[in-house]
Amino acid sequence: MLTQSDIADIRATAAELADAARTATLAHFRKPGLMADTKETTHFDPVTVADRASEQAMRAILQHRRPHDSILGEEFGTTTGSSGLTWVLDPIDGTRGYLSGTPTWGVLISIADETGPIYGIIDQPYIQERFEGGFGMATVTGPMGLSQLRCRSARPLSQAIMLSTFPEVGTPDECAAFRRVVPNVRLVRYGMDCYGYALLAAGQVDLVIEAGLQTYDVQAPIAVIEAAGGIVTNWQGQPAHQGGQILAAANADIHAAAMALLNA
Repeated sequence: MLTQSDIADIRATAAELADAARTATLAHFRKPGLMADTKETTHFDPVTVADRASEQAMRAILQHRRPHDSILGEEFGTTTGSSGLTWVLDPIDGTRGYLSGTPTWGVLISIADETGPIYGIIDQPYIQERFEGGFGMATVTGPMGLSQLRCRSARPLSQAIMLSTFPEVGTPDECAAFRRVVPNVRLVRYGMDCYGYALLAAGQVDLVIEAGLQTYDVQAPIAVIEAAGGIVTNWQGQPAHQGGQILAAANADIHAAAMALLNA
């Protein structure tokens, strides 16, 4: 059981991680000559000096502040600790967007116990918006000040706004399932990366549906969205904190309606 002192230290540490990642990522964002390597040979899966610098900066803070916690990071893998808690880090979620100069990428920071994520941050350094959820709170801080996060209340699927990063969702079968949902919502927008999950928590959209995600892609969004009253599962309604298929919904009604179409 975490004490209030434990929770305060976790939140302070997470804020320090997010601040360090802002500095590391903005040092290269929209700068001439930024190059990217690719992690894959069959398709472009970019990684930049900013991805690596961001994660290295966060790992250095965790080694100093919380050396007994485990770490799972996209760029440098797993460091095993003894506390039973794991920090899950995505130093730039949306590197394609980062390379393109769009402000929809972000830094994902979460901490999990054996049940899954218990607290998370979605941080957008360029806009300076920080979405935070867990331990009984859900807030966003940014250019418009501090406000509470709350997902939208129920409305018909036909009125819903749905987001996804790519129109080519997952495998051919997963893409076909996604395409069954598309004509049944009012509006679909693509290319949001982790910012789409932040918008769901902020009550701006109703659904995010994706597939093929990794653990570090989803744990911070799950923590933030659930703290804001939303639901995140896989397409069969099961826990999704290990990645794979993601159905993030503002409420139970719209979650059920979308899941029925995905599994039709």
